Amino acid sequence: MVSRHIGKIILSPALLLLIAILTTCSPPASKEKQKVIAHKGERHSLLAEIRERGKLIATTDYNSTSYFVYRGEPMGYQYELLKSFASYLGVKLEINVNNDLEQAFNCLYNGGCDLIASDLTITKERSEFIDFTNPIGQTKQVLIQRKPANWRKMKTWDEVESYLIRNQLDLAGKTIHVQKNSSFIERLKNLEDEIGDTIYIIEDPHRIAEQLIRQVAMGEIDYTISDENVALVNQKYYSDIDIATPVSFPQHLAWAVGKGSDLLLKEINLWIVEFKRSAESRFIYNKYFKNPRSVKITQSEYHSVTGGKISMYDDVIKEQSIKLNWDWRLLASLVYQESGFNPDVRSWVGAFGLMQLMPRTAEKYGIDSLSSPGENIIAGVKFLKWLDNQFEDLVEDDQERIKFVMASYNVGIAHVFDAMRLAEKYDKDPTKWNGNVDYYLRNKSDPKYYNDSVVYYGYARGEEPYNFVNDIIERYDHYKNVIN
Repeated sequence: MVSRHIGKIILSPALLLLIAILTTCSPPASKEKQKVIAHKGERHSLLAEIRERGKLIATTDYNSTSYFVYRGEPMGYQYELLKSFASYLGVKLEINVNNDLEQAFNCLYNGGCDLIASDLTITKERSEFIDFTNPIGQTKQVLIQRKPANWRKMKTWDEVESYLIRNQLDLAGKTIHVQKNSSFIERLKNLEDEIGDTIYIIEDPHRIAEQLIRQVAMGEIDYTISDENVALVNQKYYSDIDIATPVSFPQHLAWAVGKGSDLLLKEINLWIVEFKRSAESRFIYNKYFKNPRSVKITQSEYHSVTGGKISMYDDVIKEQSIKLNWDWRLLASLVYQESGFNPDVRSWVGAFGLMQLMPRTAEKYGIDSLSSPGENIIAGVKFLKWLDNQFEDLVEDDQERIKFVMASYNVGIAHVFDAMRLAEKYDKDPTKWNGNVDYYLRNKSDPKYYNDSVVYYGYARGEEPYNFVNDIIERYDHYKNVIN
């Protein structure tokens, strides 16, 4: 019984483009695999499953335009589109990062994800084993090459042009580095056939397209291929690269679902039609592809792709997380939830600092509003540790206990004990958070529950700690996706 314990505690370029075959990834290699795909694709009820589980699971690329973390906040063009679509469905969003197209397709085949939200080129060949949504955008593949070292001193642009490849025939004998399993490999192989000569293709298993663009800019490699929309963003901060030579015709870009996911596909297409007409659509596109601040953002040390830091307090967060036996990224997510990493923020009830400690709690741990951000984190962790100790004998599972601790940090431990007693009374598990204790804490604003005889501490705005825990866990999942 939990009650007893809790009660005590609180050919020509043009012709070459015309004959280009716009393929991007090989379809399943065998008839046996095609049978597996067909079987896995029988997912007519997938939309109902998504709504029942309350979560959309999508896979997308990790790069500086699709999905990344900047100053502690998950961002990205594909991420914001997915958030909008998940909101349209009325469900939460879970993202799996995958820069390997083959693995992304396998995710659909195996039912590990509901859709691929990446810039996939629509091709006849691909359509044999996946279903494309309506187009979300358009692009073309372009050659990334470096301008001559002294191009700024050249008298005319024609002189600069003389050093650059403008005719695809001139790619014969060249070495081009591309991301492994990317859409560019088949395009280059087709181009080899079209020009009747060899292009040396090196598949890089470690670097994404943007990293290869940087290598071209730094003179480490000579050529790579990129989608034009990504190349245009990168050209803003690598002025020495040239992106003006196309290697494909314009291509439709879309998301993809597994074969047989007809109702989900229909729902996505309905959303796309509505979304494209909205001001939100234009705002999100301009934010990531036309925003002059994107250069500064991408070059920041707090950008997960280029800098790899979550905040300027990462070192002290890592150090203190050991005392809690928490993943440091989880503690960082809590700090962001409390203060957005702003040490000067103060709440209307007087909580202050990175950890938003109340004055009495802060005093107990020897700090005040003049203490340093690092001291504020140390004091906050001491309080979290104290909370953890109160639950240690009540909630044995370490991962479950973390949620009880976080809720107590937000609303107070007494209200969480009340919710545990309510869970026990109504035959739920008082040692489990999701669907058990969280339900009763969330509903402690309901007289039915806050007037119950097992509730010692009355009314609470339970929606706030409920969202507090969920938001921290959700952001932590994003951090795990992109931060080592």
